[in-house]
Amino acid sequence: MEQKFKSFEKLIKRKHSFGFTPKYQEEFRTQVSEKAFISIAKEVFEKLGWEITYLNESNIQAKKATSSLGFTQFTEGISINFSYGKVTVKSESLGNEMWDNGKNSKRVKLFIYAFKEIENGYDRNALKEIEKEVEKQQNWDDYVIPENLPKEKKHRNPKFSIVLIGSVIISILLGFLLAKISMNGKYIIGLFEFLIALAISFSYKYLIKISNFTDFNKLLCSVIGTIILTYTLNQYFQYELILRENNYERIGFLNFIILKFQTGLRIEKLNIGWIGLIISWIIQIGLTSLISYLRLASIVTIYKIDRIPIEVVDFAFYYVVKDKTEQEIRNELSAKGWKNKQNQDEVFEAIGAMQDANELNKIS
Repeated sequence: MEQKFKSFEKLIKRKHSFGFTPKYQEEFRTQVSEKAFISIAKEVFEKLGWEITYLNESNIQAKKATSSLGFTQFTEGISINFSYGKVTVKSESLGNEMWDNGKNSKRVKLFIYAFKEIENGYDRNALKEIEKEVEKQQNWDDYVIPENLPKEKKHRNPKFSIVLIGSVIISILLGFLLAKISMNGKYIIGLFEFLIALAISFSYKYLIKISNFTDFNKLLCSVIGTIILTYTLNQYFQYELILRENNYERIGFLNFIILKFQTGLRIEKLNIGWIGLIISWIIQIGLTSLISYLRLASIVTIYKIDRIPIEVVDFAFYYVVKDKTEQEIRNELSAKGWKNKQNQDEVFEAIGAMQDANELNKIS
């Protein structure tokens, strides 16, 4: 961050915000056009050292990330929206805090100050040049069509069967592991649901790669099925382990579940009955499903992008920007050696995935 902005930031009077997601918002007006606004806003973020995570014709956003124990978490986000000369600046906390200690108001006021400082540094002619440059970038006017594209890869037909087989294997392994942990009384509600979700999503990362299957809706159904099967097998393996370790007579798995309902869920010395048991199972499945869903969306998006060379994606997207039809783009790809329909479909999927990746970074 430039020194003059650091100095101003120290002078900003905080306005504290409270809530489940503390936020602060202000508006101001500008005389610049929409195209010039986006360019100046990008310059502001650059000078303030804020990383841009989302951008379209009238909205630009940035998030602040912190890393802990190998995981990256976004804790703060700022969103700038332009509408006919009115600029709305909103900063919000993205973590679990209830009080922002005035940080959101400081970010908003700092952005407004920096924007006006940079805006005042441009005269009318300079703003016209900025608009032309932005228009060139949006129209990809500087893009040079390559003579050759990377060689077309050997196409692989998507195989959902690989995903299903892998899901069953994952469920068996995780179900048995959970049963062993539960039998030892070391199960921690919340933590283990998170770990199970990570394990399932990590496994699906490789299942998707091996199978080349990217239908998100079917993958999501498969993930949910994997979660339900994992927790069901957890109960079954507990039943088998209890019989083996105590040499009890076999009473049947269904009777074992009935006994569990009759015994209820015990937390230390407190027994919260069969209702508590059902609630705990709902939390298990719900929390694991939520975390798995979010990670699956990211995994599928990244895979769709990574499996196609960026030069090929850029080549196809250039013609999308130039309003070519799908068939015309396929013809252009064929002329450059990308003739297989499956590979062409994956190019279009990569373009869509890039747009999805942009949306995933958007502050809701």
